[in-house]
Amino acid sequence: MIWLTWRQFRAPAVAAAGALAALAVALAVTGPQLVHLYDTTVATCQAQHDCQTATNVFGSQDNLLQDLVRFVMLVAPALIGIFWGAPLIARELEAGTQRLAWTQSVTRGRWLAVKLGLVGLASMATAGLLSLMVTWWSSLFDRIGAGRLDLSIFGQRGIAPVGYAAFAFALGVTAGMLIRRTVPAMAVTLAVFAAVQAAFALRVRFHLMPPVRLASALNMGWVTQTGAGGPAGGPGAMFVGISPNLPGAWIGSSQVTTAAGQTNLGPVPPACGPNTGYNECIVAISRMHLRQVVIYQPGSRFWAFQWYETAIYLALAAALAGFCVWWVRRRLS
Repeated sequence: MIWLTWRQFRAPAVAAAGALAALAVALAVTGPQLVHLYDTTVATCQAQHDCQTATNVFGSQDNLLQDLVRFVMLVAPALIGIFWGAPLIARELEAGTQRLAWTQSVTRGRWLAVKLGLVGLASMATAGLLSLMVTWWSSLFDRIGAGRLDLSIFGQRGIAPVGYAAFAFALGVTAGMLIRRTVPAMAVTLAVFAAVQAAFALRVRFHLMPPVRLASALNMGWVTQTGAGGPAGGPGAMFVGISPNLPGAWIGSSQVTTAAGQTNLGPVPPACGPNTGYNECIVAISRMHLRQVVIYQPGSRFWAFQWYETAIYLALAAALAGFCVWWVRRRLS
């Protein structure tokens, strides 16, 4: 049974290995050059007092490869679910070949267990190797970016892609088993996987661990001018926002309150009117004795979030795999 499963899966496995090898070569060739450029520009920018220019120059390196890496990491788990998971059982059901397998010495449970085990492990290994290469190559870019907890980065680093791949694969197998048609199962897998990932990233991830609450007197160094115009101070009134200086942190919310804890600050001070400067506005605001309340997740929790999220996706994958085994043994005919 293992040999038969391998022969059926051999072509996709070879194609995936070839793609990984090609990407590994590209990253291995450009990686040392990036390290040298980082050491000679960004790492020494403090002494030259020109870090903004240095980070901009470094961040613009290998733009095409950066875009390719982001795209590959974004679609790889979904492609595994679509092309490896969805056809696994649906193709057998469409062709009717599962009946031949079940009339041999192989039981339904073993038939499915071998398929799930071999292809599922290959899916996780592929995602793991891909993430390992990308995490290494992108580490220098991550140092000068918004931090690894950023929504556009987190799911493309570390061990999280292994969990995504396992879940996508199990989801595809489940869809194929229930729908019994390969193409519709592929479409359903893509839609459900995208919806789950978006909902988890936007609604669930931030609350996996209790966030940190920072409440203190308003740090005027955090105050930035964010725009002009509005009813609070009449036409052209100045708006003021808070930009917390928390490198690598994931800011959930940032509010300015009065000393009594009220978020309704009332009208903008006259010094922040349409005909006054930014410095005068800052001085006027400092006299109001305001407080700043920031809810955030520290950047140091990156690996904790990675383990939590990976465990959740692996648990979902295991639950779907268990459901598939039960369905094949009890309901499928």
